[in-house]
Amino acid sequence: MSKPSVLKIKVVTGDIRPIFKQIIDGIRLEIATEKLSPGSKLPSYRGLAMQLMINPNTVAKAYAELSKQGLIESKKGLGLFVSENRQSLSDDEREQKLAKAVTVFINETVHLNYSDDEIVEVIKNKLKEIKTT
Repeated sequence: MSKPSVLKIKVVTGDIRPIFKQIIDGIRLEIATEKLSPGSKLPSYRGLAMQLMINPNTVAKAYAELSKQGLIESKKGLGLFVSENRQSLSDDEREQKLAKAVTVFINETVHLNYSDDEIVEVIKNKLKEIKTT
């Protein structure tokens, strides 16, 4: 039986996102940056809840959403794993998700009075940081 992967995600109480969303985002990032590969075993609800010192129901809610998105799957009697065949979005769905994320980002930051170039530079640096960590 494979050992669960150690998830290097954090939850921050001051974050505007609910804790279950922080978990979802953390796991999605681990998958996107290939720190979690297809077939990787995830910690149990209780195991991750203990690691993060949160309620197991919060982890269950995050795992349910990740499962719904096709990123993780349950294997009866074995546990939860990163999906081998993750659902892929159509080009149109990808564009809609990107547009929505950009709109939220702009609405949250427009009042900070940064130039377009400064914003683009911060985004590029963050993407580079994510890809190298």
